[in-house]
Amino acid sequence: MAGRAFATEVEAPAREREYREGVAKDKRTGVPVYVMMPLDSVAMDNTVNQSKAMSASLQKLKSAGVEGVMMDVWWGLVERDAPRAYNWGGYTELIEMAKRHGLKVQAVMSFHQCGGNVGDSVTIPLPKWAVEEIDKDPDLAYTDQWGRRNYEYLSLGCDTLPVLKGRSPVQCYADFMHAFRDNFKHVLGDTIVEIQVGMGPAGELRYPSYPEQNGTWKFPGIGAFQCYDKNMLGSLKAAAAEASVKPEWGSTGPTDAGQYNDWPEDTRFFRREGGWNSTYGEFFLSWYSQMLIDHGERILASAKSIFENKGVKISVKVAGIHWHYGTRSHAPELTAGYYNTRFRDGYLPIAQMLARYDAILNFTCIEMRDHEQQPENARCAPEKLVRQVALATLKAQVPLAGENALPRYDELAYEQILRASSLNIDGNADKRKMCAFTYLRMNPQLFQEDNWGRFVAFVKKMKEGKGAHK
Repeated sequence: MAGRAFATEVEAPAREREYREGVAKDKRTGVPVYVMMPLDSVAMDNTVNQSKAMSASLQKLKSAGVEGVMMDVWWGLVERDAPRAYNWGGYTELIEMAKRHGLKVQAVMSFHQCGGNVGDSVTIPLPKWAVEEIDKDPDLAYTDQWGRRNYEYLSLGCDTLPVLKGRSPVQCYADFMHAFRDNFKHVLGDTIVEIQVGMGPAGELRYPSYPEQNGTWKFPGIGAFQCYDKNMLGSLKAAAAEASVKPEWGSTGPTDAGQYNDWPEDTRFFRREGGWNSTYGEFFLSWYSQMLIDHGERILASAKSIFENKGVKISVKVAGIHWHYGTRSHAPELTAGYYNTRFRDGYLPIAQMLARYDAILNFTCIEMRDHEQQPENARCAPEKLVRQVALATLKAQVPLAGENALPRYDELAYEQILRASSLNIDGNADKRKMCAFTYLRMNPQLFQEDNWGRFVAFVKKMKEGKGAHK
């Protein structure tokens, strides 16, 4: 059967075939479905939350044909009290529970704060000792042009500086992954099949350009650049000197890019013929987006060396920023660090960077349709965006995995996921599929009778590789 699967997939990137063949026991051409666990599956006291109910839920997922579960392994829980003092308690219990039920695990190295993003129902801050350092030196936090500090994730501007009790953030992330590997080595490659490496807010490789906390940003605002801490500004200044551009270009980000809840046409920088498309715009946006890619590369280099030959895949999550996608400037993507415009592909450089480390690109908003999005004049185009990202991964020979961005239990969403996961680009549906799909999220609504029935039917179709049209 593996031979037949291989024969039908000669065009698929080798890593993608290997993922599906290694993970899906029946080696068919379908897409394995994982389910995201509740954010607070492990409680603040490092035990499994509602252990009996959790076990019953996992049993039910297994009976539906689900391949496994995705869980956040929170930096702020495990290493909460002191540097290098790791408490894996609740995770040891949870991973053993998944193993007992025959479920695989996608473990997310969650180096961000929980709380302040879409769907965050609990608050788990960064480790206490890290927060103490940010309190002492607020420039360790991402900062906007109005001086607002964001504590969701440490600024990439201090990635390699020894600012956390003598260690750099990148060292802290590497030490955490090392400790995770050593603690769970007996189940790596067997129960734990994927490590998703957190690289920003919500675990995504991006800047915190659209923070919902305290009502700062509301959909579909353009967001704001996050490059105003002293380390980021220092890097910008150095980039300007190196590129021999006007020195003032290195002193600040764009001053005419509007505010969080503006629309592109409200601003001089993002409007149709705005500064984004000028020589200055190109200089700034190239620097801003490259800083993000370099950040991803630093952490991926660590992750790859730590988990090499351990039988696990490494993945990175990229945000599905679909609003104002139909405009020329793609403003919300630019503020988030994706240099994607009408004239430039911002996702190919990210996919190429992931290819260098054999990583999977995990992309959200797979369930959305262009015409569903409101308000209509916000030019939302999730389907076109998913297609663009799929093409970038095809070009870079990187496997693509998907997630739904918002909880959905309806037939329309499931049909869209089936359609999107077959990656039917230019009629090559049988040659390439998503390597996995993770469903957001395990909760009481999912187990309600009608919702559950639809979900079980969806999982079956995904496993069988049946597109919506079949």
